[in-house]
Amino acid sequence: MKSYSIFNKSCYGLPELKKNSIDSLITDPPYGISFQNNHWDKNLPDKKIWKDAIRCLKPGAFGAVFSSVRLMHHLMLDLENCGFIIRDVMFWSYLNGMPKSRDVALDIDKELGVESKKTGEYKYVQGYKKDGAPSYTINKNTKHKREPSSTLGVHYKGSGLGLKPAYEPIILVQKPVAKNYSVAQNVIHYGTGALNIENTRIPYEKGEGKVGHNPHPKGRVASNLIRTDAFNDGYDKFFLVPKVRQHAEEFNNHPTLKPVELMHHLVKLLTWEDQHILDPFMGSGSTGIAALELKRNFTGYETDKDYFKIASRRLEETSSKIKIREQKT
Repeated sequence: MKSYSIFNKSCYGLPELKKNSIDSLITDPPYGISFQNNHWDKNLPDKKIWKDAIRCLKPGAFGAVFSSVRLMHHLMLDLENCGFIIRDVMFWSYLNGMPKSRDVALDIDKELGVESKKTGEYKYVQGYKKDGAPSYTINKNTKHKREPSSTLGVHYKGSGLGLKPAYEPIILVQKPVAKNYSVAQNVIHYGTGALNIENTRIPYEKGEGKVGHNPHPKGRVASNLIRTDAFNDGYDKFFLVPKVRQHAEEFNNHPTLKPVELMHHLVKLLTWEDQHILDPFMGSGSTGIAALELKRNFTGYETDKDYFKIASRRLEETSSKIKIREQKT
């Protein structure tokens, strides 16, 4: 059974961690886009945390940092200015994103002093499913469906400010290998400096012929595109992982919950068994669960008391299940 340590406190400084002691960084920090008006998402993290992480990571260690399309470039600059090398950007692609827009035609009516037409009523629903996760709520006040009335408003009917989001970027970073070391020397000395390609290959489908001039028996190398659904494009196969929706845990109301299966993929790609993963923005603990289930060690930080309690419960339950499974074997 591998160990984990979690802290209900700010991650800045990482005083509990020694220099060059962590094998990988996997985290989903605040995006700075005020998601659902949550207080913790008002701004990007202070770049001090990335300097702290650089100190704690072993030379050559890889990291995966989630971000938003709109502010990814700022976060990448912060990471780079603090010493990380930007290696790639992985895209977690899905088909059921929620558009963040509004009908500008109704704003035009308002600006012109014209009352828009009422065409119906609805109640705003937020959450996963009725009688499911506690985040499911219905606004008690009925809202009106409206259409533009002014001539100019009708001309711009249905116009908005953004497209439906269909992916989240995951920035792949690396701490430079030790000075004057080759990659091989760094791996020998620190155990870091390479991606675990062998453990993340995409298996061939049943009956599928091998591909490439020198096909590998375990399948294809994982792509930097992670899909929630097969696109059936006949070109390539990708690691598939669904978003967390209707089957969310009843007690977990974290609004940006990442699927444990997605974190499994990142943990397997960036680390080997017995290595140590850091998550400075732990949230409800999905990275930690994946780490424990894949026989890695984990250290996580979370300032929100409610989310910390959820993470504690999830990690305790995971740890108990692993112990029972190990006792049976």
